[in-house]
Amino acid sequence: MNTFKELTSLEELENVIANNQLAFLYITMPNCSVCHGLLPQIENILSNYPKIIARQVNASNVTEIAGRFNIFTAPVLLLFVNGKEYIREARFVQTELLNDKIARIYNNLAN
Repeated sequence: MNTFKELTSLEELENVIANNQLAFLYITMPNCSVCHGLLPQIENILSNYPKIIARQVNASNVTEIAGRFNIFTAPVLLLFVNGKEYIREARFVQTELLNDKIARIYNNLAN
């Protein structure tokens, strides 16, 4: 299982969203135990959806992200479809429900 590639600028992040039909962002903060504990579970879920481009952003390194995406906590999980935000989950994520949401979107795009 591959870990998420880390983005280091808002420009990189905007390019991923604009240039991919399905873009998933995992936004973290340093010393966030929830962020580190949740990441392997999210990687496992996304391994079932190969068309989703997944990236990770450390909000303390890309400080503009908080204003751009109205982020007030970590982790924040965002799924974009054709540049539009479809899923937003924050802090305590119910992984089974997240998987169901992703599956519905993913399967609708496949049809």
